[in-house]
Amino acid sequence: MKITIPSPGFGTFKIPDDGTAEASVREALKLGYTHIDTAAVYANEVGVGRALAEWPREEVFLTSKLWNTDRGYDSALRAFDKSLSLLGTDYLDLYLIHWPANRKQFGDKADEINAESWKALERLYKDGRVRLIGLSNFEEHHIRALDWTAEIGPMVDQVELHPGFAREDLRSFCEARDIVVEAWSPLRRGRALDDPSLAAMAARYGKTPAQLIIRWCIEIGAVPLVKSTHPERIKENLEVFDFDLTEADRAAIDAFEGGRLFTDPDEAEF
Repeated sequence: MKITIPSPGFGTFKIPDDGTAEASVREALKLGYTHIDTAAVYANEVGVGRALAEWPREEVFLTSKLWNTDRGYDSALRAFDKSLSLLGTDYLDLYLIHWPANRKQFGDKADEINAESWKALERLYKDGRVRLIGLSNFEEHHIRALDWTAEIGPMVDQVELHPGFAREDLRSFCEARDIVVEAWSPLRRGRALDDPSLAAMAARYGKTPAQLIIRWCIEIGAVPLVKSTHPERIKENLEVFDFDLTEADRAAIDAFEGGRLFTDPDEAEF
């Protein structure tokens, strides 16, 4: 049975585990989000889990991610167990390798390290402890390198994607392989909200720039991950299903220039 990933997802990057993560996730669930995204390195899995405990587990699509210091087969399995414990659940809907090991850091060992981490995710999938397995920040060449050893293909790739960095080539590659693309930082770190052309376009639909961009992500086939700690914004970011972009407006957003804002996976040293 094909598993549908709810869209948009509610992201928790940089939401601290001081009660804020718990409160934000609780509000998101109350407002209608059914997809919650966290990661070991976010250090908020406990708070996320507390909010989830108040909700029927089968009604929430939950993602976490393997951090870089836990790459490898045995260490990845241990890291997964730790995330489950912190989240207070006995399975995940999606588990991702957070960043690829790259040649800048690991030289010729990079592909082997990624393959061992992926082998651990395959084990978790076969054992029924996770419903989907995938990648985060993997470029096409990182994914192709897994082909030599993978028994199961990646089901998701979560990447930086926003106006000005629409990832057409990677999206086409993933589509051909039935890999769902998830978009982190779809609002360009908030910079897109101040763009006058996007503001004018959004106004024609009676929407905010954030709603416009989230809708654009959905229409190009990506699953946007949106984040806020403010109830009004959390609500606003979900109100994107009562309008459709014209082909001209979608093409105009596609054509935005800007490029990558965050670390290139091939240059990462963390």
